[in-house]
Amino acid sequence: MERLTLRFFSFFLAISIFSLADGGSIGVNYGRIANNLPSAVKVVQLLKSQGIGKVKVYDTDPAVLKALSGSGIKVTVDLPNELLFSAAQRPSFAYNWVQKNVAAYYPSTQIEAIAVGNEVFVDPHNTTKFLVPAMKNVHEALVKYNVNSAIKVSSPIALSALQNSYPSSAGSFRPELVEPVMKPMLDFLRKTGSYLMVNVYPFFAYEANSDVISADYALFRENPGVVDAGNGLRYFSLFDAQIDAVFAAMSALKYDDIEMVVTETGWPSKGDENEIGASVENAAAYNGNLVRRVLTGGGTPLRPKADLTVYLFALFNENKKSGPTSERNYGLFYPNEQKVYDIPFTVEGLKRYRDNRSPVTGGQRLTKPIAGGRGNLSPTVAGQTWCVANGDSGKDRLQAALDYACGMGGADCHPIQPGSPCFDPNTLEAHASYAFNSYYQRKGRAGGTCFFGGAAYVVTQPPKYGDCEFPTGY
Repeated sequence: MERLTLRFFSFFLAISIFSLADGGSIGVNYGRIANNLPSAVKVVQLLKSQGIGKVKVYDTDPAVLKALSGSGIKVTVDLPNELLFSAAQRPSFAYNWVQKNVAAYYPSTQIEAIAVGNEVFVDPHNTTKFLVPAMKNVHEALVKYNVNSAIKVSSPIALSALQNSYPSSAGSFRPELVEPVMKPMLDFLRKTGSYLMVNVYPFFAYEANSDVISADYALFRENPGVVDAGNGLRYFSLFDAQIDAVFAAMSALKYDDIEMVVTETGWPSKGDENEIGASVENAAAYNGNLVRRVLTGGGTPLRPKADLTVYLFALFNENKKSGPTSERNYGLFYPNEQKVYDIPFTVEGLKRYRDNRSPVTGGQRLTKPIAGGRGNLSPTVAGQTWCVANGDSGKDRLQAALDYACGMGGADCHPIQPGSPCFDPNTLEAHASYAFNSYYQRKGRAGGTCFFGGAAYVVTQPPKYGDCEFPTGY
């Protein structure tokens, strides 16, 4: 039988769903296609002041790598696409490149990974066939310096490497990439204990499909979720769905054991008139809620136990980038080091973070019922929302979240005590749903108050567990 005791004293377990130890990691991409950025020394000071412990750069600029020396910040460097041919054809080139750009700085500069190329499959110079040989030669150079265990080699792929990404369970790589490059690359990652680097941008999907993709789903806000028809899993964010499409594509090729790092993701704060969704409010919501999503722990529906490492794109607005207006407005900071919008980067900062959107006040009416876990939902009530437990999040996560809600969270959990009106049904999911909803309603249904590390989500119909009535306000 499921463990149902409400352990009000269980502080450490309860708080664990919000702790960095059990959460993922946040880094940032430091691009420099601009003529007005601060010096590398000032950039390192900025990173440290914000508690950012990981940075990814797009080259091996000596000034940047020297500035990072002794900082304690972990670094991913890049071997540019234009060097793939040389690195693939000549092992001596790869060796000399590693000697000059990695070994010369390590370990004082804590280089932890080398990105060999970037989104090579969409490179107009057709460098795909050189990718895996270049990766192998760079790795062999690391072996010669005896740093291959500490420094991993991979290559960021774009989501366009997928033939199918919806539903997530149908994820598959483009057929023309499977044999020539994906299988050899995944073999290499497996043999070297490395991970797949993936660049994921829900903004592009939302921009092109805003008529069918809700902004809340794209921005990690409370929403009823989307059920994957292939495996029945429920998704509460487009980001998770896209990540799992890549996991499914790897699984289809029998590479379930390889981990993934999201090396780029972000949302523009400004765009052209036709760039739907590009705004300061949306960028703040996406990146702020993503940070919370990552640092509070938990994986995706397909890999729920795999915490995420995510690099935000990008540190600065870069005024010399070509393309639409959005390309110059992905930055978290202006070149003068002021924030474009205020979001946290650490667990401590999350304690003060709120998604700057008014609480749900409604006017919305469902046209068809949406299942809420294993409980039943009563007829729709316009203008109201409730918070219920996500039964797929697992017993441990539900119990920890329940303990937090009834303890430090201040939820009214007396109705689910033995002999009280909502004790039956005596299940973990029913009790957690009541507690989560109490917390959510007491917080004014504010953004971010129905999350609990992925253990809860919002519904727009009254939950029904036995004869228990869920309140809508306090």
